[in-house]
Amino acid sequence: MLDNIKPFDKKVWLATPTMHGEELMYITDAYEKNWMSTIGENINEVERITCEKLGCKNAVGLSCGTAALHLAIKLAGVKPGDKVFCSDLTFAATLNSVVYEKAEPVFVDTEYDTWNMDPVALERAFALYPNVKVVVLANLYGTPAKMDEITSICEKHGAVMIEDAAESLGATYRGRQTGTFGTYNAISFNGNKIITGSSGGMLLTDDSVAATKVRKWSTQSRENAPWYQHEEIGYNYRMSNVIAGVVRGQYPHLEEHIAQKKAIYMRYKEGLKDLPVKMNPYNENIMEPNFWLSCLIIDENAMCKQNRSDCEASYVRERGKSCPTEILETLAKYNAEGRPIWKPMHMQPIYKNNGFVTAHVGGKANESTKDVGADIFERGLCLPSDIKMTPKEQDIIIEIIKSCF
Repeated sequence: MLDNIKPFDKKVWLATPTMHGEELMYITDAYEKNWMSTIGENINEVERITCEKLGCKNAVGLSCGTAALHLAIKLAGVKPGDKVFCSDLTFAATLNSVVYEKAEPVFVDTEYDTWNMDPVALERAFALYPNVKVVVLANLYGTPAKMDEITSICEKHGAVMIEDAAESLGATYRGRQTGTFGTYNAISFNGNKIITGSSGGMLLTDDSVAATKVRKWSTQSRENAPWYQHEEIGYNYRMSNVIAGVVRGQYPHLEEHIAQKKAIYMRYKEGLKDLPVKMNPYNENIMEPNFWLSCLIIDENAMCKQNRSDCEASYVRERGKSCPTEILETLAKYNAEGRPIWKPMHMQPIYKNNGFVTAHVGGKANESTKDVGADIFERGLCLPSDIKMTPKEQDIIIEIIKSCF
């Protein structure tokens, strides 16, 4: 422990909303004009701004990113019993929407370069499951996947790609915004995202017919009739005009938030450079993340003994070594919040019997059978990445992490 460092008086969070004032103006406008439902100027403007900023033709405001993913699955024509390839190292919402339609997620392993879906594993997945026609790809912690390779593989096999850009709004790959690579795409304005509405999300697509379907489905599938006429199942998924007011006030600060998040990432990278750790990676020549969360992974030879059950973790201290459990517990003692890396979906009890495809068959001397997602989960953690964290507070967090080794 560090004798000269006391716990923070005010908690240093992983990621919280950063508000600026314009949000309240647009909320108040909705209140004063009595547009308190799922129609209004705020929704119209947020959809327009999203299309303008991201370069997509259609944006449909919805209640959350999960709703956008669910309707994307419906647009892709997924039926009960279908298999769908999904990112393995992600939050459960990425694939829960597949299950809502009674389809079966098949998990595709991760690669170390971006911590996202491995194109080699995806190609192998198509060899094993040649009838699959939908791929759901997530951009982890704001870093784009290898979009060129994955898009090419999907096109080769005639598969629809759905891009889950919930964590990567504002990130670019070869200058192109994430959330525009799939046939259907989802973004999120959840409370901890790069910009927020407290909740809310959007479905993005260049297909105007699909966007019209989503608008209908998300408002309980009402037909154009003088009474409530329904010819198909609908959902109460439309974005609130009040929530849209918050998002509208946040959008002018997107680039500012990204710059602040990048500064946090770079301070960690510099401050931890002498430790046996690496930051969550990206290829700076072809992509620019939004740096939503700064993460690290501990070198294999610097890991102390760590044991994890489904709900508990323990470790054995060892000089010169550490593990995510030790670092997270130590940060918590000083009133700072970190988080484990997302636990891979194939390791979740609810999905333990689903298919899981790694990049290599194994069995030969030059082939690896390593479960990459499980390895990143074992050795990685998310660091406090809140925009309101001061450089001085971050310096203290860096010293706390150093003390664990």
